[in-house]
Amino acid sequence: MVNGQDPLFILETERLILRRQQAGDVAILANLWSDPEATRYLGGPRERGWLQSVFEETARNPFSEPYDLWPVVEKEAGLLIGDCGLLEKVIEGKPEIELNYIFFPSMWGRGYATEIGQAIQRLAFTKMGLKRLVALIAPGNQASERVAVKVGMHFEKEIVRPGGATRKLYIVEAGE
Repeated sequence: MVNGQDPLFILETERLILRRQQAGDVAILANLWSDPEATRYLGGPRERGWLQSVFEETARNPFSEPYDLWPVVEKEAGLLIGDCGLLEKVIEGKPEIELNYIFFPSMWGRGYATEIGQAIQRLAFTKMGLKRLVALIAPGNQASERVAVKVGMHFEKEIVRPGGATRKLYIVEAGE
């Protein structure tokens, strides 16, 4: 059990710890976000050099953003297995907060996205005072659609993002 005294600690579930980024996470997160399979529905792999500079900056200033993606650590093995959190987005001209998650493909199918998604949603509604969360899901990403439904979201509509990509908009509001 992790105690809330660690300033980098965000939340804990039965199997996972969500915490702010640290210097030792940079290479692992760069590997995750440059993995073609992991990022297939998230716009594809990012350039490693750019990723490293972004993650190094975040590690130096882990409290600089109110919303961000945070490393997910599997408690039993102590391994960083994903990057999850809340991101500010503008959707059809309206500011929204998106629940976002990405895991190494070797971790898929274990219920981790649902487990951390439910915990982040509780945090957003109870501690952060948010009233609504969204998920933007690429057509064909049935696994993420199942996660969205399991965390209490429902399909609202299809939208077209800047750049022309179609996404399915899932939403959940506090109290639903």
